[in-house]
Amino acid sequence: MEAPRPESGDRIKFSEVNAYYGDFHALKEINLKIYHRQITALIGPSGCGKSTLLKSLNRMNDLIHGFRLTGRVTLDGEDIYRDFDVNSLRKRVGMVFQKPNPFPMSIRDNIVFGPKTHGVTNAKQLDEIVERALIQSALFDEVKDKLNKSAMALSGGQQQRLCIARALAIEPEVILMDEPTSALDPIATEKIEDTITELKDLYTIIIVTHNMQQARRISDRTAFFLLGELVEVRETYELFEDPQDKRTRAYIRGKFG
Repeated sequence: MEAPRPESGDRIKFSEVNAYYGDFHALKEINLKIYHRQITALIGPSGCGKSTLLKSLNRMNDLIHGFRLTGRVTLDGEDIYRDFDVNSLRKRVGMVFQKPNPFPMSIRDNIVFGPKTHGVTNAKQLDEIVERALIQSALFDEVKDKLNKSAMALSGGQQQRLCIARALAIEPEVILMDEPTSALDPIATEKIEDTITELKDLYTIIIVTHNMQQARRISDRTAFFLLGELVEVRETYELFEDPQDKRTRAYIRGKFG
């Protein structure tokens, strides 16, 4: 039986986590809690470790030759690397990538792909999943009359919302977003940000972003990474208005990065 989802508190915990790509030390002694029904933003210059940390949560780094991780990463107290097989983990932890990557098939087939993979075959249930996921991703009104049309015909912003809908279709508990608006125009970015903000009422959301204004707009907590270290993590307003570490202060004031 599936464990009940907590109403609040920390869902995810990194305890003394180190990550390596061969000899390269990508994450250094990371201790971090991620809270339910909050958006946590990960910021820092390129190569600082934030994407490595994000991908450790659904074990995408397992695919990279020479990658290894020490310490503990837990989801609701269960060790992601010891207590889960990858398929069950990725049902609970969904991911949206930097560039929209819809499958070359219909809008509907994109959304039902995951549920079918996990054994859902009832047509009525699949229709309900499609509608729910499209409503949650704020795309339903725009595509409800063309569900059998190719997803590749959608605009970039619509494709990214479809990818969010595809992630939501398997009812994950955690949603990872790796620069989800970096390839989009300002209008599409605003729609995606509005969607993300609404989703936090139901999900634990972690977003990697180079856009510090985006972090300020949508996140509840922000973690600043530098050279593989977690320098500072605080409530977003506090981190930007009163950073405690001089490196954080220098980064958010644009002195490097």
